Amino acid sequence: MKKKAIIEKTARIIFLVCAVIAIFAVCSITVYMFIKGAPALKKVGVSDLLFSNKWQPTAKDPSYGILYIILSSIVATAVSVLIGVPIGLLTAVFLSEMAGKKVGNIVGSTVELLAAIPSVIYGLIGMMVLNPFMYKLEKSIFAGDSSHQFTGGSNLMSAIIVLAIMILPTVISISTSSLKAVNGSLRSASLALGATKIQTIFKVVIPSAKSGILTGVVLGIGRALGEAMAINMVAGGAVNLPLPFNSVRTLTTQIVSEMGYSSGLHRQVLFTVGLVLYIFIMIVNYLLLKARRKGCMDE
Repeated sequence: MKKKAIIEKTARIIFLVCAVIAIFAVCSITVYMFIKGAPALKKVGVSDLLFSNKWQPTAKDPSYGILYIILSSIVATAVSVLIGVPIGLLTAVFLSEMAGKKVGNIVGSTVELLAAIPSVIYGLIGMMVLNPFMYKLEKSIFAGDSSHQFTGGSNLMSAIIVLAIMILPTVISISTSSLKAVNGSLRSASLALGATKIQTIFKVVIPSAKSGILTGVVLGIGRALGEAMAINMVAGGAVNLPLPFNSVRTLTTQIVSEMGYSSGLHRQVLFTVGLVLYIFIMIVNYLLLKARRKGCMDE
């Protein structure tokens, strides 16, 4: 008994240390981002930085407006989530409720393979396959428009499609686990009351698993917001209004594209861009976590 108590106490201490390290890491990152990102806000001005659309850091009279960059990040993330989450959720429903063992193993292995593919591979495939297709589509739509600036297929739509594919493994795997964790008695009770299998899935199983599904959505949004390499390869990298066939630049690709050669105020502003991205992610996570807790309380 004494040995068992020592093991329990040791394990408790280890878990406590790990929790403290995690909290310390988050706090350290937060403090560091504010220390590095806040000075440029004073020098450039909040309104000029956040609400101006002119990004000309190397001009004689430099401008550091990131409005279009923020809007591009929001649009690309939001639309990719609107596309990816329904596909991911329905795939999870198929895996957990309808697929046989053999088919489920095949689909599940494919999903795991998607999760293991590096983001640069998604970017390469997007460049070689998706961008040429988008260029053909762009030429067919704007064939008679001499004012349109062709991007070669490197545009917002390409970025959205790549992001939607990249968030699928996260949404599918977590949603599948959440759906499988729903008590089987709920399914049996629903079927016994005369509900069809589809009604049981959408009226009973999914609502019961919504907390876990929302967790998958949160992680998917984080993946979409934080992706840089693949988007840098398929989106074109120009600071433009986020329209479907415009070449765009997101907050992450902005940092990746210019950090290597930036200096002085330009470099400080890039840290501010990182701070804006960090705050944006924290706000999204907070709102979704609040919605998740509200859903649990309603249950």
